[in-house]
Amino acid sequence: MASANSTERRGTIRTGGRSARVRAAVYEATLLEMRQRGYAALSIEDIAVRAGVHKTTIYRRWGTKDTLLAAAMGDLVEARVPVPDTGAIETDLRAYARLIVDVLTSDAGAILVAVLFSDAARAPEIAEVKRNHFAERQRLAAPLVERAIQRGELPADTDPHELIALMAAPIYYRLLVTGEPIDHAVGDRAALAALAAAPAVRPGR
Repeated sequence: MASANSTERRGTIRTGGRSARVRAAVYEATLLEMRQRGYAALSIEDIAVRAGVHKTTIYRRWGTKDTLLAAAMGDLVEARVPVPDTGAIETDLRAYARLIVDVLTSDAGAILVAVLFSDAARAPEIAEVKRNHFAERQRLAAPLVERAIQRGELPADTDPHELIALMAAPIYYRLLVTGEPIDHAVGDRAALAALAAAPAVRPGR
């Protein structure tokens, strides 16, 4: 099974010039084809046409559409969502929830959802990208809760991962389950609900 890192090593050469331009064009074409056609209809031939390269170039570098899609997604999810540091847990959570909404409603976010929450995620390469993406998001957001614990705003044994997941859950529920629109008001409510439930987000609870 290829990891995201091994996929990158096999699928790309991080140099400038033509190699970088080809990689960028192929990644962009892959993500656009995925968004417009869906995973089942995604083909290397169509990607090659959109990218303006020969299909043998893609087969030689990436081998399969799953390996290529995983590499393109790995490149997309490298973008960091800044973790707020406003000095108070309530405003931190609200700001972070709004950032999640902004990402999910952006063009890049639409592609992210189209790939990570579709049949594409059944492919081992894509499943690994999905696991790594959300694990990294949790890791980066943990200091938001840890700082609140240090300030005495939250109990010392508050689980950072659980609290962040509790905040994000209503946003993803509306987006993926009910299909309702998400906006900053939704993010604010999710943040306040998570903060209200914070005393229960502790070991053994």
